[in-house]
Amino acid sequence: FSTYCNLIKRDGLVLGDGARRLHVSAALSAKASVAMSRFEAGSAVNYEKLLNNISIVRKRLNRPLTLSEKIVYGHLDDPVGQEIARGRTYLRLRPDRVAMQDATAQMAMLQFISSGLPRVAVPSTIHCDHLIEAQIGGAQDLQRAKEVNQEVYNFLATAAAKYGVGFWKPGSGIIHQIILENYAYPGVMLIGTDSHTPNGGGLGAICIGVGGADAVDVMAGIPWELKCPNVIGVKLTGSLSGWTSPKDVILKVAGILTVKGGTGAIVEYHGPGVDSISCTGMATICNMGAEIGATTSVFPYNHRMKTYLEKTGRKEIAELADEYKECLVPDSGCHYDQLIELNLSELKPHINGPFTPDLAHPVSEVGATAQKNGWPLDIKVGLIGSCTNSSYEDMGRAASLAKQALDRGLKCKAQFTVTPGSEQIRATIERDGYAKILRDVGGVVLANACGPCIGQWDRRDVKKGEKNTIVTSFNRNFTARNDANPATHAFVTSPEIVTALAIAGTLNFNPETDYLTDSKGEKFKLVAPTGDELPSRDFDPGEDTYQHPPTEGGSVRVDVNPQSNRLQLLEPFLKWDGKDLEDLQVLIKVKGKCTTDHISAAGPWLKFRGHLDNISNNLLIGAVNIDNDAVNKIKNQLTGEYGGVPDVARFYKVCTLRLCCRVWIRGHVTRCITGSNKDQGNINTVQAYSANGVQWVVVGDENYGEGSSREHAALEPRHLGGRAIIVKSFARIHGMCIRPDDKISIVGLKSFTPGKPLAAVLKHSDGSSESIVLNHTFNETQIEWFQAGSALNRMKQLQK
Repeated sequence: FSTYCNLIKRDGLVLGDGARRLHVSAALSAKASVAMSRFEAGSAVNYEKLLNNISIVRKRLNRPLTLSEKIVYGHLDDPVGQEIARGRTYLRLRPDRVAMQDATAQMAMLQFISSGLPRVAVPSTIHCDHLIEAQIGGAQDLQRAKEVNQEVYNFLATAAAKYGVGFWKPGSGIIHQIILENYAYPGVMLIGTDSHTPNGGGLGAICIGVGGADAVDVMAGIPWELKCPNVIGVKLTGSLSGWTSPKDVILKVAGILTVKGGTGAIVEYHGPGVDSISCTGMATICNMGAEIGATTSVFPYNHRMKTYLEKTGRKEIAELADEYKECLVPDSGCHYDQLIELNLSELKPHINGPFTPDLAHPVSEVGATAQKNGWPLDIKVGLIGSCTNSSYEDMGRAASLAKQALDRGLKCKAQFTVTPGSEQIRATIERDGYAKILRDVGGVVLANACGPCIGQWDRRDVKKGEKNTIVTSFNRNFTARNDANPATHAFVTSPEIVTALAIAGTLNFNPETDYLTDSKGEKFKLVAPTGDELPSRDFDPGEDTYQHPPTEGGSVRVDVNPQSNRLQLLEPFLKWDGKDLEDLQVLIKVKGKCTTDHISAAGPWLKFRGHLDNISNNLLIGAVNIDNDAVNKIKNQLTGEYGGVPDVARFYKVCTLRLCCRVWIRGHVTRCITGSNKDQGNINTVQAYSANGVQWVVVGDENYGEGSSREHAALEPRHLGGRAIIVKSFARIHGMCIRPDDKISIVGLKSFTPGKPLAAVLKHSDGSSESIVLNHTFNETQIEWFQAGSALNRMKQLQK
């Protein structure tokens, strides 16, 4: 520093006061050139722009800002002119980067290829984590996945290289853990094609799960639109201790807000209790915020985040964040639309389920509740890991309990699986002995992938339809999600509680008070779990699984075999013909909960994510038909016969598809962008059926589309001839008697404008009719997409 001062003094004699400004400017420029990641030296962290935008907006609004507002408004495309009103206006934003997992990346990259653009406009990555099925163990399952998915992996790798996208190979780990370790940092705005992208909020980032269409917008350099979110504040006091873990915070919040209580809002945690939670613990809480419908969740920058950044090789970002901390914490006196207060010192361990992640129970009470409701008490399988809970700390706390059991001659009574979040976590827990302890207690270490959490589980210990209980540290437990068995009662909880329950083998066990019997017949209690937040030594990075895109990818060839059953190039939908939609047939009226798992199931269907026609064969096969309480059994109104939903839809299908179906996911819309007007492999059938000329709609209940950022849930209806989705959450149909044999006309499209409802005319089979109001949330830009046939069509129009 003294050398610097002498230099300033010397140059000042020659240059005057301008020398000091010159050197200060150079110093700030050097700080501003800190790379966003070690893989992207040419992309810098731009806190100066964030600060400038925040200053502009704060002056305009003349009030204190929440942290969520600072980061979101700090990424406005036009901070001076943008209309800002929480819950009402649409914001045009400039996210810093895009991340895609391999299942959704297929459709996203197919759409980007259709755009005709030569290279992505922002740093982007693809992560291979969804297509690896858990069957035997990590190494064997990974090798089998590479063989089975070779065509898809090759497509993604070559498309990534051609268009400037980083590629994380299979085995590298789960997308959200990789983002936390390498790409998330305080104040960054990232969108990812997976609903649990909010995991990055544990590192002070605004990370939002979207469909592939949104990712294409950002990769194409187009401002991304988001309805200005409300902000729910969760004030934390006290501190975590004993058996209570970060997972219990979100399990409790889910019980309070329910699966739709966070819709249209960012959940912002704050208060003195925050400092008692590790960075990866904060990520766990943000990750599962997707289950309450939140747009995303976020924590303020603190010393826990700084330590994590330093431990993961990003000391320069931590130092820069320290200097701009005012941008990375909420203003004093800021206003929240809703405020929840939790005393962490009083919070007890929780377990949520079955069949929904918001059915919260204290662990001390779940056994009695299970007995009362007839839920199976015996636990068949305990599963720890997943993107929600697979950190070094999680594994260490689970291993501390496993070690106690082993020391008393016990192993898990239930089957037990362990999913490391990344190759770095796997290698580090192997080095530090955690993996051996978990294997010794009966665990099977699976591949660094999503596995059973998303239904990629070749489960064979129970038959389909057999009633059973599993406990997991996952985030989601919808019916049949994990193992395709609708009779499986899945409960979500912390890794520590999963481990304890797997050792005990029953739900009717409270580790805080109940005793186990060791191999000598002696009673003992498990001591509360412990585990290091971060390894005392540096992380072991393990195998290098990253493919850096070449500087120039124009010569890279991307092949899609026309005969492939895994990949299918896309053709644009036809534009709107300017007419109202008349006499639409009700394909199905859905009863009750209809998540994206009901609309477009995952599990074995993941293999078809890059082939729109093949994956459309799972359309609504999990939805319950209100007409007969049956699953995947609806009446063909032309023949009078019953068939599966996709089969009847194909029978109805017309060759000309115009309207973009809209499916609500976590409070914003996943929109259909491109698709095919041809059914390859079914050409003759479609030609025969298309003469029927039946166009259709789906009628649903509340919270339709809860769950994953699965744009296939929107693409499939459109591909098979659907014209609209009408549900209670955005259409006033509560109490209206819509019957499966009704015809519905959607009128008012010629004067389609923002804020002006459309009308639906219901024509009943007895000749009577009635009209209902259909609210919508289309803004001017989205109406242009509708009229053009899709957002991608509109993008191409603007390029001409």
